[in-house]
Amino acid sequence: MILANQVEIQLTINADEYLKMYQGKANDVVARAVDGRRIRFPARILQRFVTREGVSGAFVITFDEANRFRSIERKLR
Repeated sequence: MILANQVEIQLTINADEYLKMYQGKANDVVARAVDGRRIRFPARILQRFVTREGVSGAFVITFDEANRFRSIERKLR
């Protein structure tokens, strides 16, 4: 269940694209949420999900009342 202060996204970022973020050439990720909202968040929050292929999967991002990042979790199927 997705709460009001959460957003679900589906990401596929290949290794080359993520490398640009890691090198500081891009700081933010802009994605379309499952519910249609456009969301921007710091690329660094994806660091623990990076593999040799990049980042891929469904994620739930939680924000606080001031819309500041709180947590990100991979959504299990």
